[in-house]
Amino acid sequence: MTSATDTRTACDVAEDTPRIESSGRPRIRSIAGGLGGNLIEWYDFLTYSIFSIYFAKSFFPSDQPTVQLMNTAAIAAVGYIARPLGSWLIGLWADKRGRKSALTWSVATMCIGSLMIAVTPGYASIGVFAPIVLIAARLLQGLSMGGEYGTSATYLSEIAPPHRRGFFVGFLQVSVISGQLVALALMLVLQNVLSAHQIEAWGWRIPFAIGGVLAMFALYMRRNVVETAAFEAAQREEGPSITVQLLQHWRQILLAIGMTVGGTVGFYTYTVYMQKYLVNTVGLTKEVSTLVFTCALVFYMFLQPVFGYASDVFGRRPVLITFGLSTTLFSVPLFKTLSITHDPWVAFGLSFAGLFMLAGFTSVHMLAKAELFPARIRALAVGLPYALTTAILGGTTELVALKFKASGHEAYFYWYVSLWAAVSLAVYLRMPESNNRHARDDRQSAL
Repeated sequence: MTSATDTRTACDVAEDTPRIESSGRPRIRSIAGGLGGNLIEWYDFLTYSIFSIYFAKSFFPSDQPTVQLMNTAAIAAVGYIARPLGSWLIGLWADKRGRKSALTWSVATMCIGSLMIAVTPGYASIGVFAPIVLIAARLLQGLSMGGEYGTSATYLSEIAPPHRRGFFVGFLQVSVISGQLVALALMLVLQNVLSAHQIEAWGWRIPFAIGGVLAMFALYMRRNVVETAAFEAAQREEGPSITVQLLQHWRQILLAIGMTVGGTVGFYTYTVYMQKYLVNTVGLTKEVSTLVFTCALVFYMFLQPVFGYASDVFGRRPVLITFGLSTTLFSVPLFKTLSITHDPWVAFGLSFAGLFMLAGFTSVHMLAKAELFPARIRALAVGLPYALTTAILGGTTELVALKFKASGHEAYFYWYVSLWAAVSLAVYLRMPESNNRHARDDRQSAL
C-alpha cells in the first residue's frame, strides 16, 4: 500500500506548486472565497439537524418526541445518501472544467434546497406532500455538499503555500464550524426573541430563508476566485480518462475510506448529535444545551489551524493517530460520565474533551487524502470516498444513536463510536506519511 501512494509522475509533482500569480491579494481573495462559500454551505446543511428539534412537529405529527426526531433524522440521512452522487458529479466537473466552476455550481444547488425548506407548508396544510418536498430539498442539499467539501479541500490544498498546507487547510474546518456556530447563534437569538411555540410554528423557517440569501452572496464571492495552477497543468497532461485513472488508484481510495470511517462517526457524534444528547439524556433544557454546546464549539474551532500547523511540523500521521487513539480509549467513559451529570459546566468540559479529540481528525484528514492523489483526479478522488463513508456512517449516526436510546440500550452507541475510531486507528498506524513526500516533491520541483 505504501508504494502505491508514491506512484506520482514528475508532472504531478510540479502541479503541487501554487500558481505564482495567485500570490498576494488575489490569493487572499481566492482563499476567502473558498472558505466563505464553504462556511455558508455548511451553515445551510447543518441547519437542518440543528433546528430539527423545533420543526419535527411540522412535518411528522406524533405525541412522541423521540419518534419525531427519528423521522427527521431519517430524512437527514437522505441528504447524506445523495452526497456520493453529488461528489461524483461536482468532483468530476471540478477535475474536467475547473475548481472555480464546480464550487459555484455547488453553492447554487444548496441555495435552491434551503429556500425550498423555508417555504414548504407543514403536514397540517398539505399532508404527506410536506415530507416529500422536504426529502427533495434535502436531496439537493446532499448533492451540493457532496461536491463542496472535497472540491474546497482540493482547492485550498493546491493554492496554499507548500510547507504550510496543514495550517491553511485547517481553516477549512474553521469554516465548517463557523457555519455551525452561525446556525447555533441564530438559534440562541430566536430562543430569546420568540417563544418555543412560535419557533415550532414558524420561527424555524427563518434560518433556512437566511441560508438561501447567504448562498446567493457566496455565488458572488466565488466569482472572484482564481483557478489553481495544479488544475491548469493537469489540463495539459495527456493520459487515460479520469474514470480509468481513478480505478488505477483503488488502493489509495481504500486507504482514504479507512482514514475516514472513525472520524466521520466521531464528527457527527460530537458536533451534531451531542446537542440532542444534552437534552434527551443529560436532561439540560434546549436553551442551556445550545449555550453549552456553542461555547464548546468556539474553543474547538480555534484548535483546527493549531492541529493543522502541528501536521506541517510533525506530519499528518501522528496527528491522526492522536485522534484515533484518544477516541478509541475515551469515548465510552466520556459518554457514561456525561449521562449521569446535570451540571452545565461538567457538560461543557466533557463536550469540549470530545471535540478536542476530534480535532486531530477534522484538521488534517482532507489534506492527507488530497496528498494521495494526482491533480488530474484529485477533487473526485478526495470527495468521493469521503462522501461514500459519510453517507453510510455519518448520515446515519444520529439515527443509530436514537434507535439505541429508544431500545433502552443507549450505552451500545458509546461502544459504536469507539469501535469505528479503532478501525481508523489501525489504518493510521499502517499508512504512509504524506507530508514528508510532499516536502520531497517540492524540493524536486524546484530543481
